[in-house]
Amino acid sequence: MTTGPKKTEPFWRKPLEDMSQTEWESLCDGCGRCCLVKLEDEDTGEIHFTDIGCKLFNADTCRCANYSKRKKLVPDCVQLTPEAVRSLPWLPPSCAYRLVAEGKDLKWWHPLVSGRPETVHEAGISARGKVHLTEEEVVFEEWPDHIRDWPGRNPRGRRPKA
Repeated sequence: MTTGPKKTEPFWRKPLEDMSQTEWESLCDGCGRCCLVKLEDEDTGEIHFTDIGCKLFNADTCRCANYSKRKKLVPDCVQLTPEAVRSLPWLPPSCAYRLVAEGKDLKWWHPLVSGRPETVHEAGISARGKVHLTEEEVVFEEWPDHIRDWPGRNPRGRRPKA
């Protein structure tokens, strides 16, 4: 009796440390939430997201405008590593890196699941249409005026109507 071809598990179900660089990079869903300016309350340590993008944030694509040189151009840009993913309190709850680190599966709108990079935007998960200014366009003293709840919340991610 033959049992047919063996099904292989998607690569994102393996430990983060076991992923190739290509697999690691493809985990990013392109939501842009991690590229938003975050403020930390000095007294409580609470993290507050804003609707202000990093100076390299492309609000149309929700991607870095110069990813290969981002660390040089933005020295405080955080390089995600498996260790960082497990320790950063500000990674959005929808972040694929965070989900995989927590042993959870990717959401239906993730491009690796849907097969289409646009589903993250169609589902309303991304920062597209919600970020209109970069950190260079808003004076620092006004950053608290731009605090928003949506980037730190778990999005509903409703499927678009057919």
